[in-house]
Amino acid sequence: MTHTAKRARTGPAAVLTWAGLLALAAVLTGCTGHIPFVNGKPRAPEDVIRILPADGAKNVPASTRMEVEVPDGHLESVEVAQIEDARSGRITGKISEDGRRWTPTGGTGRLRLAAKYSVDAVAVDGAGRRSARHTTFTTLIPGHHFIGYVKPEHRSTVGTGMIVSLDFSSPVTDRAAVQRAVKVTAVPAVEVSGHWFGKDRLDFRPEKYWKPGTVVTVDIGLRDVEGSPGVYGSQNKRVRFTVGRSQVSLVDAAGHTMEVRRDGELVSTVPITAGAPKTTTYNGKMVVSELHEVTRMDGRTVGFGGEYDIKDVPHAIRLTESGTFLHGNYWAPEETFGSENVSHGCIGLRDEKGGSASAPAGWFFDRTLVGDVVEVVNSDDKTVAPDNGLSGWNLDWKRWKAGSALPVGSGALRAGR
Repeated sequence: MTHTAKRARTGPAAVLTWAGLLALAAVLTGCTGHIPFVNGKPRAPEDVIRILPADGAKNVPASTRMEVEVPDGHLESVEVAQIEDARSGRITGKISEDGRRWTPTGGTGRLRLAAKYSVDAVAVDGAGRRSARHTTFTTLIPGHHFIGYVKPEHRSTVGTGMIVSLDFSSPVTDRAAVQRAVKVTAVPAVEVSGHWFGKDRLDFRPEKYWKPGTVVTVDIGLRDVEGSPGVYGSQNKRVRFTVGRSQVSLVDAAGHTMEVRRDGELVSTVPITAGAPKTTTYNGKMVVSELHEVTRMDGRTVGFGGEYDIKDVPHAIRLTESGTFLHGNYWAPEETFGSENVSHGCIGLRDEKGGSASAPAGWFFDRTLVGDVVEVVNSDDKTVAPDNGLSGWNLDWKRWKAGSALPVGSGALRAGR
């Protein structure tokens, strides 16, 4: 009985056992190229190739740093792709000089929210054995979004005083992150800086008025940017506009005149009426933001009582958000213009009921662009606030740049080619 049992263990069963061991050895020494040994035990894939975010991770923030690393040997290839999403794309990266670490490069490294990603990495150890690892993770699905409403309009032609202005639909607490996501470039190149007004408005301008012919591009990359805790941008947009001829008009409230200059040359001196002694017109530089052939002006909408409600004001040009217009006036006697200030703060030019192209107001309206500058001097009033309309030119360059959320050299300033 004992002798027979010993012979049985040296028969076919023993041969199969050795064959199994040989096959297992082949697997572990690289014939199939997967799992090497550590201290006599096979290494798990996550020990051979370490990937962040972790496999199966959920609700990963967009700001999470991606990384692929091997403790020894070197990485041979890494591919990161967005999957199961209409915006699918790849994230490019670079393997370090020692071959042990992969990190994203350029502007492709930021993760998109509400997306699923796959990572496929191949590494080679010191013995030439390959290991491969595949992982997936999903990013956070935000519950709240915000966008920015931008001026001027895409493909518009504007005056040299145009200020790029973004009004955000939700208050921004991380102003640096949001400003970093907005790039304003100009051709020919010029230094441009951002300036914050409160938590929901960001304006951009150069030190001096734009040069005629400049092409300005505004790239808004707010998608997945966390503007405030739990509130993410949902907008990628490009706005491009062209700067037209230069027109700057100087209103002398005391002299009751407006000098209109084109490219520095005096074109015309127009008689005007400005704000009356009790309702004076702001001093300072104001930028045209809207043009209306006809509009209604109701004093109750701008803090007055029922002093006026004119339903058909012709050739109305908005200068401030608070209600300062340069507009046609058909109800005042003709001799008022050039001699008296009778308005409630607006600048009035002579016109006819229904609007006349040949009247001073019509003439000026037809020659005006959004972005043109109207400057008022010699009025018994304060200087218009820089955030009242597009009035940022009333801040000098030093104070303007001080309103940026980014330090000089870190993306606060943008220049074209």
